[in-house]
Amino acid sequence: MELTEDLKDAIATGYARRDRDDMAPTIAYFEGLLAEHPEHPVLVLEVAGAYDTAGREADAAVRYERALDLGLDGDDLRRCLCQYGSTLRWLGRLEESVAVLERARAQFPQSDAVRVFLALSLAEAGSTDAAVAQLLAVITDHADVTDLGRYAVGLRGLGTWLGAGRPEDAE
Repeated sequence: MELTEDLKDAIATGYARRDRDDMAPTIAYFEGLLAEHPEHPVLVLEVAGAYDTAGREADAAVRYERALDLGLDGDDLRRCLCQYGSTLRWLGRLEESVAVLERARAQFPQSDAVRVFLALSLAEAGSTDAAVAQLLAVITDHADVTDLGRYAVGLRGLGTWLGAGRPEDAE
């Protein structure tokens, strides 16, 4: 479903008015937009995000699932998968969180946000080597804007080794 310029402007207005300490008005605003445009996947995503920011993860999860069912693509899909995966982590649904974020990783392999949220879920699920591997990949992909310099190649190799499950340990 198309996101018109008017809807883009309305969404931007909702974000401009958002008060993270009191999300009730933002939730009401986005719920109102959704009532005007029922079943619009991006608006369902925005409502989910508002509930999520308010700390109402169970309410958010249902709406993320609905947004996915309605069909998202591109950046909206990437955002939804990241946010939904993170919400599942907060809800303690770690296997589902990792699965959602691995789907996102497959669809958006260069997304730093996906890789960081996946690392958080992997760490929470006890897969610390895989989590560190994800973070090292993000960091070394941007070595030029850090002071990693010559360490980037070695750290990238370490990340690959950790991500492969410490292959030398298996011998």
